[in-house]
Amino acid sequence: MNYKEAISHPIFKVISQSAEQLNVECYVIGGYVRDFFLNRNSSKDIDIVAIGNGIELAEKVAFSLSEKPKVQVFKTYGTAMLKTEDLEIEFVGARKESYTEDSRNPSVESGTLADDQNRRDFTINALAFSLNKTKYGQLLDPFNGLEDLKNRIIKTPLDPNITYSDDPLRMLRAIRFSTQLNFNIEKKSLEAISQNNERIKIITKERIVTELHKILLSETPSKGFLLLEQTGLLQHILPELTALKGIDEVEGQRHKDNFYHTLEVVDNISKTTDNLWLRWAALLHDIGKAPTKKFHKKNGWTFHGHEFEGSKMVYKLFKRLKMPLNDKMKYVQKLVLMSSRPIVLSQDVTDSAVRRLIFDAGDHVDDLMTLCEADITTKNINKYKKYRNNFKKVRKKITEVEARDHVRNFQPPISGEEIMKAFDLKPSREIGLIKEAIKEAILEGDIPNEHDAAFKLMLEKGKQLGLTAIDI
Repeated sequence: MNYKEAISHPIFKVISQSAEQLNVECYVIGGYVRDFFLNRNSSKDIDIVAIGNGIELAEKVAFSLSEKPKVQVFKTYGTAMLKTEDLEIEFVGARKESYTEDSRNPSVESGTLADDQNRRDFTINALAFSLNKTKYGQLLDPFNGLEDLKNRIIKTPLDPNITYSDDPLRMLRAIRFSTQLNFNIEKKSLEAISQNNERIKIITKERIVTELHKILLSETPSKGFLLLEQTGLLQHILPELTALKGIDEVEGQRHKDNFYHTLEVVDNISKTTDNLWLRWAALLHDIGKAPTKKFHKKNGWTFHGHEFEGSKMVYKLFKRLKMPLNDKMKYVQKLVLMSSRPIVLSQDVTDSAVRRLIFDAGDHVDDLMTLCEADITTKNINKYKKYRNNFKKVRKKITEVEARDHVRNFQPPISGEEIMKAFDLKPSREIGLIKEAIKEAILEGDIPNEHDAAFKLMLEKGKQLGLTAIDI
């Protein structure tokens, strides 16, 4: 069949004409073609394979475009990339690949279109449209990828053990596509992932994290994480999560399976936000429970201090996976550390407790509440309604207190310089004590968050510390 409507964007005509001038065959292949048949938003990433020199074709296309985009060349792999205003196009010469056991970077040599399609990760990504004048829009589907799209199946073109062993990142990609597209991984292919899961160790942390991000940003992330656990990949990537799996029983007392609970929380939060780092916080909010789990005859199972332990683990996990250790990590850390605060507070919603919550959470207080609401996974309808109503009360109180007391991103109404001037002091311990006393008085509600009240307290506290105010 012919699918000219799929390649109606003017860029394809330019590529076709350039290929004809160079007398090479060329095709658009991979995600762009797959997404056309799935009726997904047309991909902005386009992969072009040339039976010949892909770099030369890229340069010819760039020269033919009015904006004359710069061509980035990657000679090792025989690829080139150019960007237009709305597209990113990668050109590659058709090639064969051969791999060594300790690397996913292949040795490359020129090949036929069949060779190039054989090296593709999945049948649904081996679909190609011809861009040559005589066959423009003709579909090439050597592995029945169209049928697999209709049946919603992830399958490798060749023996999956070869495909996954050659490039173990494809195991993660299979799970990611399965999660994003809600496809099933073919049984033989799924078994091959389990058999080859240790090979993931040769993949760089950065590439692994890229796939984890895409799984986390999907509509139902739990599907991906269940597959990662089922195939044994999760143990190699996020052992902190697999450590949560299982239910222990002592003297008839059991605790819930914190692994499956975590996945429910992640799915819940994914219904309300596309904030990647808030989803990470949901994924990691209970990781401190494994190392803090204890059984007491009187109290049963406890996880005392799991939030504090979990927040320390966040840093180690981010560092191990070479994730950013900047404000993103600190954001996840803070939400993990504070994840139980609103739950405790909801049982007795006092102004002072809410002020402290706002003070400690700052701009993240709304995200913290969203995380806590997602943490309600009980199947008891009455309990669910009770917990939700409790959090509504907390949210209402946060709004009221913030409007009145302005403690979010708290700035003390009295500065250190003003204290030094009032008591004719140089930098000293007393200044810190006075500032802390003012902050505590505001958070406790003893004084309003205003300059005059704070100034009066400053004078009182200074007097208690044996300081003498100069004439003001």
